[in-house]
Amino acid sequence: MGTSPQCSKHTKNDSFANTEDETLLPGLPDDLTQRCLSFVSPSLIFSVCRPWRRLLYSPSFPPFFSLYALLSPSEIPTRRNLGEGTPQKSIQFFSFDPLSSAWRPLPSPPQNPPLHLLHRHPSFLSRDLPIQALTVCNHLVLIAGTTHKLFPALSSPLVFHPESNRWFHGPQVCTPRRWCATGSVRGVVYMASGVGSHYKRDVARSMEQWDLNKKSESWRWETRTELKDGRFSREAVEAIGYRGKLCMVNVKGSALKEGAVYNVEMDKWEDMPRGMVGGWNGPAATMDEDVIYVIDEVKGCLSKYDDEKDCWVKVIELEQLKTAEQMAAGRGKICAVTAKGKRIIVVDVGERPARFWEVVPPRGLEVVAVHVLPRMCRQD
Repeated sequence: MGTSPQCSKHTKNDSFANTEDETLLPGLPDDLTQRCLSFVSPSLIFSVCRPWRRLLYSPSFPPFFSLYALLSPSEIPTRRNLGEGTPQKSIQFFSFDPLSSAWRPLPSPPQNPPLHLLHRHPSFLSRDLPIQALTVCNHLVLIAGTTHKLFPALSSPLVFHPESNRWFHGPQVCTPRRWCATGSVRGVVYMASGVGSHYKRDVARSMEQWDLNKKSESWRWETRTELKDGRFSREAVEAIGYRGKLCMVNVKGSALKEGAVYNVEMDKWEDMPRGMVGGWNGPAATMDEDVIYVIDEVKGCLSKYDDEKDCWVKVIELEQLKTAEQMAAGRGKICAVTAKGKRIIVVDVGERPARFWEVVPPRGLEVVAVHVLPRMCRQD
C-alpha cells in the first residue's frame, strides 16, 4: 500500500527550483519573490511571464484550485465490446485548469489490480451505473463502482493526490460493494449500506469509517453504528458532511424520500429535520462542511439550507441547471453536471447576484462527476 501526505493544511516553505536559471524578479532572491507572489492572484501571475507561470505549478508554491472530472465515452458500449478479455477504458480522469482553460489528463491509475469501472451497460440503456467518489483532505477518493459483470469494482479505495501527481490504494474494504452511501466529515471517509456481489441484509445496514488523518500504517476500516434498515442500498447515495454530521436521503429527485442524519461524535443515527428532507429535490454538496447546497433538478433552482428556520433559501434559478445530475462545491463555486453529462455549469455563489458560466467537457466524452481540488503539479 502506498503512502500519502496526511490530512493537513498546505504549508511548504521550499524555494522554487528554477530549472532554466531564470530569475523570478531581478534584484530579489527567488525565495523572497516567491513569498511575495503567494499573495498575488494566480491569474495575474499566469499572464506575466513563463518563469512565473512555471512557479504556479511548482510543488513549493501554494496551489490554486481546479476542476476534476470523471469522464465516460459518449458512445454506448456493446455486448461484444464488453466480452471477456476485451479491455475497456470506460472511465477517464481529467483536470480543467481555470487559468489556461485547458483539460489535462491525470496520470494513469495503477493497474494492479486492474481497474474496471463501467458507467453504461448495453443491458441497462435507461440507467447509468454510478461511480462513487469523494473529495477528502485535497485527495480524490474513488469508493465504489460496478464492473461489466455487475460486481463491485473496488476492493479498496483508489486515491489520487494532485500535488504529488500520484495514485495509491487505501485499506481493504471488509465487503466490497456498490450502490452505497458515501461521504466524509473532517477527513474521515464513511461508507454505509450498499450491495456486494449479492444483497445481504447485514451489509445493507452496515456503516464503516476510514480516518485519513491517521498515518497510512494505521489505516483501516472501522465498524460504526448500523442503520435501522437497508433502505439506503437501492441506489448510490450522497452522504453530505455538514457541521459534524452526515446528511443523506435514500431517493434522488422529487420522489417521496426518507432522510437520515449520522452524528459523528455520538456515533448515532438521527431523524432528518422535516424541512431539510422536504426540499432535498436533487443533487447536493457542501461548502467547507458548513453550508449545504441543493439543486432542484426540475426547476433548476440552486438553494442553500438554513438550519435555524429549517428551510431552503433560493440562491439562483437557471434554465441551465435543470436536469442537474451531480454537483460539487468548493472555493465559493458550485459546479454542476447537467444535460446528461454534456456540460458543466459553474456558479459563483460568493458574488451578489451570483454569476455563472459553462465549461465544455473534452470532445467525445461525457461528464460523470466533478470535484474541486488543488491543481496538479507539472514541470513544463
